[in-house]
Amino acid sequence: MSTSTIGDNFSRELGFHRSIYWTTAITLFLWFTMMLVTSLKAADSLVVYSEVPGHTPSEHFQVRIRPAAVVEDAAWKSAFTWKTTCNYTTEKPDRYFKHLAGWTHSYVNFEMSAAVELELARVGENPIRTAVARPAKHVASCTVRDGKAYVVLKEPCLVAIDIDGQMDEQNTGIDYKGPPIHTVSFFANPLISDKPKLDDPDVLRVKPGEVPPSDGNWKTMYFLPGVHDLGAAFRVRAKRNYYLPGDAIVYGSLSNHRTWNDGHNIRIFGLGTLSGARLSHPDLSSDERIKKSPNLYNPIDIGGSANTRVEGITIADSAHHSLMLVHGYSPGKPTDIRWVKIFTWRANGDGINPFGNGLIEDCFIRTQDDCLYANGRGIRRVVLWNDYNGSSFVLSSLPNLSDRKLIVEDCEVIYARAGWHKWTGGRVFNMRGEGKGDCGAGVEFRNITVSDPRPTLQQFFINMSIPKPYSGDGESRGRGDCANILFTNIRIAAPSVIGEPQMLWGAEGARIHRLTFDGLTVGGKLITEASFFKTNQHVSDLIFLPKADAAQ
Repeated sequence: MSTSTIGDNFSRELGFHRSIYWTTAITLFLWFTMMLVTSLKAADSLVVYSEVPGHTPSEHFQVRIRPAAVVEDAAWKSAFTWKTTCNYTTEKPDRYFKHLAGWTHSYVNFEMSAAVELELARVGENPIRTAVARPAKHVASCTVRDGKAYVVLKEPCLVAIDIDGQMDEQNTGIDYKGPPIHTVSFFANPLISDKPKLDDPDVLRVKPGEVPPSDGNWKTMYFLPGVHDLGAAFRVRAKRNYYLPGDAIVYGSLSNHRTWNDGHNIRIFGLGTLSGARLSHPDLSSDERIKKSPNLYNPIDIGGSANTRVEGITIADSAHHSLMLVHGYSPGKPTDIRWVKIFTWRANGDGINPFGNGLIEDCFIRTQDDCLYANGRGIRRVVLWNDYNGSSFVLSSLPNLSDRKLIVEDCEVIYARAGWHKWTGGRVFNMRGEGKGDCGAGVEFRNITVSDPRPTLQQFFINMSIPKPYSGDGESRGRGDCANILFTNIRIAAPSVIGEPQMLWGAEGARIHRLTFDGLTVGGKLITEASFFKTNQHVSDLIFLPKADAAQ
């Protein structure tokens, strides 16, 4: 072979290897770039708050979070685990329910825009045996490995994790004598895209320990990370924003003192906690102002709340009704409540009353009095939980609508427990013999799931008057019928554990008629007969339809 031929072959081989080299190099560069971009996107899609300066985390649970859709060994981020407690003591009952003394609920708030994996561990050496997520529809997986629970969430959602069957596998209602129960929730919020900037001249920065002025030359009050105490009825004003970041807790209550012309265009938002733990129940307050106006102890109470929003925050240990945004129906000046979480442990610790103008979406409400009043512009995707004294949906304020529909939809009652039964509260759909006037036309409850495997009482207690043994006083709603409500796809996992009957109970001048049940199931069985309900002579014309997907 000639020297020139050898040289030509060598050149071709060298060119081939150079080609492989550059192809490999470019491929590796693109792969590393893709991994870097993926990693950066994952970091941008997850915001975790790791500490709250000066505040002690839960002593029961620890939580770590990481993106679920990146490289297998993505770094875990430790999340600050909050805790709220039923603070009943014999020395200072403070209207807490003794039945729940020492119970706690731990929770984490974080922001996400893509799937995440959470690791849940008990503090100490006690391993987790089982874990069940509720509602389950948002959860890609929930497993236990090596004494820890691992949960993958597909999208922003609000879920509770039942550990070792504390709720699912035992009756925690009437006659429960077991130890305090410690529960936990994951609050995966959507990303907050418009957080206020600290260098904005319109932002008032509030340091922990400071009590800020309620007025001044500012537009947004920003509570810096740490512990704040505003006391009762801190005055909020129209055209102002109040931001509680996910690493801040504010003790006290926020109110415009029902000054009707000073409640519009207010926004209260963030992922921080507003706590009533340092406020006594208003019945026990020594402040005469509070005794005359207990609404001043409501964590958030705003009269005239047009164009007003509450978003993202957690309201814990309410001393009284948690969230009252008072305004009549005015769709051009909406009142919106979104991604709010509520925990209450005391009498009168109701959840949300939307009045005529409120829209409630994507909230989590665990109360020891009533969760929601069915009213407003709509209620969607709410998780509800009662332990002792409250109803999921209070119907006594139902409107009779001619100009619009009120739709309550895609909600799940994960626990409907009660500490007693011979009284008018503590059910799921409850009229409780209160109110007056015709109601129900234009109202629909649809896609409501009651997934509690051990509900204490009946789910339907639509009683215009209250018969014995539920009342010795014979409470009765004022004149006006309840008619034309549509119940669509109501799925009840189990009946009352103590055998309480489903009830529709009318009264003279306050009849119940033309209620339609389009796909009502109990334990997977489709209900098709009026005999399912205990009724009296003032109930008639009940309609049952076999919705196609009701029994699936």
